[in-house]
Amino acid sequence: MKRSNKYLFLGLVGFAVLAAGAPMALAAAKNAVGFPVHAPTPWEWWFQPAASPIQKSIDWLMQFVLWIMAGVVGLVGLLLAIVIIRFRASKHPVATTTTHNTLIEVIWTVVPALLLVVIFVPSLNLIYEQSNYTHRYMTVKVTGHQWYWEYDYPAAKGVDFTSYPIPDNQIKPGQIARLSADHPLVLPANEKIVFKITSADVLHSFFIPSLGVQRYAIPGQYWHQWTKIDAPGIYYGECNQICGMNHDNMPIEIVALPLKQFKAWLAEAKADAAQGNVPPVRKYEVLAMADAAKKAASRAQGHIALASATTDETTR
Repeated sequence: MKRSNKYLFLGLVGFAVLAAGAPMALAAAKNAVGFPVHAPTPWEWWFQPAASPIQKSIDWLMQFVLWIMAGVVGLVGLLLAIVIIRFRASKHPVATTTTHNTLIEVIWTVVPALLLVVIFVPSLNLIYEQSNYTHRYMTVKVTGHQWYWEYDYPAAKGVDFTSYPIPDNQIKPGQIARLSADHPLVLPANEKIVFKITSADVLHSFFIPSLGVQRYAIPGQYWHQWTKIDAPGIYYGECNQICGMNHDNMPIEIVALPLKQFKAWLAEAKADAAQGNVPPVRKYEVLAMADAAKKAASRAQGHIALASATTDETTR
């Protein structure tokens, strides 16, 4: 193997290893209180790992249609190769005068129609699933501004706050530049949440890839989208509709908490709002650490009780 080819081969192998390893490394990342961080990864070739029922359905449909497309492209390529080789000028100097073939024309009409039906049925099911807003746990009003988001909890009077990107020079360990926000949206995991989305100025788009959420925020209109977050964690999105000078720095950060912790956070947020204070969104970290400490103390107490029982049994 020539030296240049050797280096090229090693470079390609290294690239493949990095591309495969980067998602796994970031997938295992956790924030300060141990919640998994769901963020985009370098060299990502597919959707972010699905973290909601809707995104799982989108992912499945995408793969389903992609395999059908691959089959169509493969068949067309094969037929094209056969025509090029079999009917080349050197073998057939006089071109055929055939203009019609009823069987072939029926096949190329019926088969694509059947493929469209096969694609249409699961697509319609997905649209129905996305438009089913029944049995919701709560509704959150989302308003897009140039260039930040506003979150309002209608069922929790006064809990309404803005979410700005954290400046690049203020990013702390565990935060992600251009994705972390000063006040993330706090939601309960494993509960159906409906977003009521609008805009206060220009066209925006509320987009969280791993949750299968994407809706335009249009001035004077309300559009709805629901999600159900599979597990506690940190989830990121962005405005993906060009909305002006700082469009590239309009992140969405969502913190999904276990229901018990979410209720504790919401109670404190309502109390702060009643006093005219901004709800301490980062309070969820304090609550999570307190809950973890309580569980650790409970486990330690259990070990002590077990050790005591073992000692008493031995002395007998």
